[in-house]
Amino acid sequence: MFRTKLTAILFLMLMFTGCKQVNSNKNIKDTTSVYARVIQKDKIRAAYINYPPACMKNTKTGEMSGIFVEVLEKACENLGLELEWTEEVGWASQIEGLDSNRYDIVGSPVWANVVRGTKTTMSIPVYYSGIGMYVRAGDKRFDNDWSKINNPDVKVGVIDGETSSIIASQDFPEAKKHSSIQLTDISQKFLDLTSQKCDVVFAEPYYAYEYEKNNSGTIKNIASESPIRLFGNCYMFRKGEFQMKHMLDVAIQDLINSGYVEKIISKYEPAPNLFYRVAKPYSVNK
Repeated sequence: MFRTKLTAILFLMLMFTGCKQVNSNKNIKDTTSVYARVIQKDKIRAAYINYPPACMKNTKTGEMSGIFVEVLEKACENLGLELEWTEEVGWASQIEGLDSNRYDIVGSPVWANVVRGTKTTMSIPVYYSGIGMYVRAGDKRFDNDWSKINNPDVKVGVIDGETSSIIASQDFPEAKKHSSIQLTDISQKFLDLTSQKCDVVFAEPYYAYEYEKNNSGTIKNIASESPIRLFGNCYMFRKGEFQMKHMLDVAIQDLINSGYVEKIISKYEPAPNLFYRVAKPYSVNK
């Protein structure tokens, strides 16, 4: 009887130790850094949002192109890493995918705002975007006083999870929001504006330029001289991935200093000054 009890006790102890070891191994796996996984596999898995001209996918060939695509591809080449474009994501779901390790990086541009600053790790900017405030061409209500937008009678056009919704909530909380789902194309905001579904939209000058090519004289930027926001366009990683950030930061800075980033921006910029360049961190005395 004693031997039977002793054997049972030893069996239970072994089971407990084994379970503990399994749980321990599981925890180690769960907390493995993205950087460690990338270095081990020599590959970065990148998700993306279709956001011309920074990130575009040819639906027929599957080919990726754009400023952020070419910069990331070159950075990975210089780092000796393979780059795999994995999945298209939405504005509101991109952080969730990072947290669940479905991919290692968001390879399309992400504006560095305070919300993302608390939930993610972000690279240095590749370039900056000055955000304009667009109204219908004949609308003069807000020309000299932006505070008039902060009114329940005014509708601001936003996309769920996109930075325009944050600007609207922070600066104009009293205004009504005309919301579109997260995968909505940015150009839809201008269509909503001109069709009077909303009164104001926030967007980069590039998108206004593209819209006005076929709709000349229909919109105006009341923040042309002073953008309502200036955002750095960054790559985004899971929260706490500072070694991953450091690795890519060094690669990006090298591409900026070498003139490669300027060459790629100029390739995709259809008109001057639609994007703001990163200032050089040095000066030369002559």
